[in-house]
Amino acid sequence: MIALPDVLSAAAVIAPHVVRTPLLPFGPGWIKPENLQPVGAFKLRGALNALARLENRANGVVAYSSGNHAQAVAFAARLHGVPAAIVMPDNTPAVKVEATKALGAEVFIVGITERVERAEALVAERGAALIPPFDHPDVIAGQGTIGLEVLEDLPDVDAVVVPMSGGGLISGVATAVKALRPDVRVIGAEPALAADIAESLVTGELVRWDPLRRARTVADALRDEPSALTWAHISRYVDDVVTVSEDEIMASVADLARRARLVAEPSGAVAVAAQAKLGGGVAVVSGGNVDPELLARLLAA
Repeated sequence: MIALPDVLSAAAVIAPHVVRTPLLPFGPGWIKPENLQPVGAFKLRGALNALARLENRANGVVAYSSGNHAQAVAFAARLHGVPAAIVMPDNTPAVKVEATKALGAEVFIVGITERVERAEALVAERGAALIPPFDHPDVIAGQGTIGLEVLEDLPDVDAVVVPMSGGGLISGVATAVKALRPDVRVIGAEPALAADIAESLVTGELVRWDPLRRARTVADALRDEPSALTWAHISRYVDDVVTVSEDEIMASVADLARRARLVAEPSGAVAVAAQAKLGGGVAVVSGGNVDPELLARLLAA
């Protein structure tokens, strides 16, 4: 498991390349708009930290992702002048596939259950380094820098609401927050259609849902499941979970656009939907890479 010094070290590494996103008042609390990052999502923090610490990246890097981590690794690889190969599932929104290609990455589209296998094959073929989307200490530490910034900007915060899927974001944020302010509640937010972590916390052990079951949610970036590493952080630090419906997610996307003038993808709006139920706290808007047609439909509804 990572610790506070890992997150502090990551903050120094990534500072020149990320946006230090502000806290904005919204609804019953505050939001942290990570959709304002250069790749439109928080994932840039972890990818930058992980790639910067690679000892051997001469043969490039490989990642598997439904979109936001893909763009983050492609961005970081371009920054360091190394090739990137990204494996993406065939249900990835086209806007995320095209954005990844535009950053110079080579993209491979595979079935939803074949991502890891294809990525590992590319690593073996090319001698490249794998940067997983969440199951890596350096990735988790990079995401944890969000927690540092929240506490710096709002010292009297009482709760931080974080979307959960693979668990890298909430693992890092919770590590930082609990190390500095153990009294602050860390609340996970999940789509009800992909609430495997919520069930795991109730049962006290990691519960696995079938990938196709998790794929039902419109929140495409929240269809992963935690690893043993992220589950160790979640089970130790996360205080509670709030699940939200598909209608609540969609309403929050439209609400953010109309009231905060922020473009959020469904996954990015999940914590905001949970915040509305909680009645306060800081909600992390994790990403803004939304399909334009979906956003248009929601705003027209």
